[in-house]
Amino acid sequence: MTRIEGSVALVTGGSRGIGRALVEALYERGAKKVYATARDPRTVTHPDAVPLALEVSDPASVAAAAELAQDVTVLINNAGASVNANFLDSPVDDVRREFETNFYGPLLVTRAFVPVIERNGGGHLLNVHSVLSWIGLAGSYSASKAAFWSQTNSLRLDLKPRGIDVTGLHVGYVDTDLTAGIDAPKSTPEGVAAQALDGIETGAFEVLADDLSRQVKAGLSAGVEALYPQLTA
Repeated sequence: MTRIEGSVALVTGGSRGIGRALVEALYERGAKKVYATARDPRTVTHPDAVPLALEVSDPASVAAAAELAQDVTVLINNAGASVNANFLDSPVDDVRREFETNFYGPLLVTRAFVPVIERNGGGHLLNVHSVLSWIGLAGSYSASKAAFWSQTNSLRLDLKPRGIDVTGLHVGYVDTDLTAGIDAPKSTPEGVAAQALDGIETGAFEVLADDLSRQVKAGLSAGVEALYPQLTA
């Protein structure tokens, strides 16, 4: 288990939404330093955060960030894209773009920072997934998050012997800019961030941050028909 108090964390996509809430919550729990990354670090608004330029799909950008943040003990892969490309009609490049950000991006960041965390005595990796990791309702987004979930499960096995614990965070609708046009019950970013940090501190393998995520995860054992009732309508 990893204590937040005294830790040094890096949050990708740390300038808005869940990422910004995570940066705030980390400081509230006593983190010593928090790197908040963004494509444009000027968008990072927390007064104590260390803004860091990062494009997660660019290996050179990832390497530069890892070189600058050599004291990290907690890595949070939060940055993501929401292209929602249709598999039959959208350009295949749109599908690739989603995977570059949502699957390969966090993989590049993790590979860069695992040696850093190891040298600092071990720590924690938190990957931000989605309820759509488990249900294919958003085309390329669902597929990329499903692949990211599988990546997390593999990394959990690979990193345990290296002193790094891994938590996967699954969320449904969260009240951020991305869901502004959706009329549905939404979690607050602050509530999600609190649950995520609880998960880190208790060593949870997964955090299901809302009822929707818990319901869909439970439905995985019920068969395809339970998850996709429209198939039998």
